[in-house]
Amino acid sequence: MSENYNVVVVGGGPAGYVCSIRLAQLGYKTACIDSRETLGGTCLNVGCIPSKSLLNLSEKFHEAKKLSDKGIEIESIKLNLEKMMKNKEKAVMNLTKGVEFLLKKNKITFINGHARIKSSKKLSIVGDDETEKIIDTDNIVICTGSEPVSLPNVSFDEKKIISSTGALSLKSVPKKMLVIGAGYIGLEMGSVWSRLGSEVHIIEFLNHITPGMDREVSNEFMKILQKQGLKFHLDTKVESISKVSDIIKIKSLNKKGEKKDFECDVVLIAIGRKPKIENLNLETIGIELDDKKRIKVDNKYRTNINNIYAIGDVIDGPMLAHKAEDEGIAVAEIIDGQAGHVNYDVIPGVVYTSPEVAVIGKTEEQLKADKVNYKVGKFSLMGNSRAKTINETDGFVKIIADSKTDKVLGVHMIGSNAGELIAEMALAMEFGASSEDIARTCHAHPTFSEAIKESALSVDKRAIHS
Repeated sequence: MSENYNVVVVGGGPAGYVCSIRLAQLGYKTACIDSRETLGGTCLNVGCIPSKSLLNLSEKFHEAKKLSDKGIEIESIKLNLEKMMKNKEKAVMNLTKGVEFLLKKNKITFINGHARIKSSKKLSIVGDDETEKIIDTDNIVICTGSEPVSLPNVSFDEKKIISSTGALSLKSVPKKMLVIGAGYIGLEMGSVWSRLGSEVHIIEFLNHITPGMDREVSNEFMKILQKQGLKFHLDTKVESISKVSDIIKIKSLNKKGEKKDFECDVVLIAIGRKPKIENLNLETIGIELDDKKRIKVDNKYRTNINNIYAIGDVIDGPMLAHKAEDEGIAVAEIIDGQAGHVNYDVIPGVVYTSPEVAVIGKTEEQLKADKVNYKVGKFSLMGNSRAKTINETDGFVKIIADSKTDKVLGVHMIGSNAGELIAEMALAMEFGASSEDIARTCHAHPTFSEAIKESALSVDKRAIHS
């Protein structure tokens, strides 16, 4: 006999577990299915959480080597990579257990297994032991996340040819690492291993790093990373990757027609991710996909089958955990007959390098393309007291506002704690703030947040400290 639920959520990542909890809060009998034994999806298990652990620890290791210049003398500094990895694993375990506790607390049934959608109201779940369970439901929410994309005819072995997953579990520091792709993941992982002692080269097909980011920010960001030792090869296409003994050989061609060969110990392919939907049986039941193999949904996250919804990385939009979480809450409330809400114009993005880069809203390039008249305020961290005090003066804050209304349209920043600072601007933009509103808000001194106030003042050419 099959089990019956009001809603079955397929996927236990940020979109899935958050959606499940909100559904349970609203009184729905909910089941959450995931193929992993641990909840939290890619983000918690092999993505944003473990990567932030390594980013933080590698930064501390790097900083410790420079402390003698600041009056703190340490006799010797030694890397214990095994311990560092164990610390990362401990953080992941604690957080996955935390998510498991939250599901139990909210009386959500967690089913570990591989889900296949048999019809609009029936699913099959197959466990690792090949046993099958059939469950019935009134509604289905698909949020199975995404997986790394490789190059044609190149497979990940996660030892020498690695994705972001393998980059989080290397057993030793590569003498030389080559990263293909200068997006968020490639730069974060490249930064980690560079700080720990690897010679890191980054190949990017475009003529700039961080595609889609405001170009001024992108250019300054690359200069900072170059100062840190990362080596960039832009306008370059990888033609082949081969493994000869323990050496990876890479052939490339730049846009000038010049060929260049690389050799390295490890190659990280970080060229993007794709929706993880292959084994859900979507074609058989008739779920429509777009040209990028993402699930098509309407403005209420409904697929072409009325009671089947999709959210997170499997649909259009940035592949970000916080975007997925907001969609999880929104779709739960929509199922309950409420409005649901996600403001896609105000979703922050953060690169957790050192310094951090944080962005929200429109870039100058987007506004020019849309023929929107705008004004810009910019403030360098060289003029910020807190930044100067702790020698963290790389970067700036840039605010873009509408020329007529003064409404903030975009904020782009490089600097220490930028990932935290961007929250202020997310809130401001959600409430439709003007640059004048920001400029007239008192910010504590001395803090990095004062750079936001100065940037807002600069929109109308009245910054105080520049």
